[in-house]
Amino acid sequence: MTHNAEWKVGVSLTEEGGTTRARAVLDTGAGQLVGRGSARCNPGDAEVASIGDELAASRAMRDLAGQLSRAADRDLAAMGVAPDPPRTAYGWPQDAQSRPDMGH
Repeated sequence: MTHNAEWKVGVSLTEEGGTTRARAVLDTGAGQLVGRGSARCNPGDAEVASIGDELAASRAMRDLAGQLSRAADRDLAAMGVAPDPPRTAYGWPQDAQSRPDMGH
């Protein structure tokens, strides 16, 4: 099965009072997702607009990527093939409380 699609992403940036805000819009043709991000310039730092733009845009796109990933997870769950839940990188596993060898 071959499938081709073209999705468009646009990023708009605004800076006011030392804060840069970014808005990243993904247009799939069937709908849109919007990611947001911001960056503030430390008052003691030199103002370099491009750095604020880069930080705010990357944060907006990270937000957008997370939304897209969660949408895919929901779609998979609706089809009955949901991914395994994320595992905790530290601490006891969730089932440890019910295990007799764990002292509970």
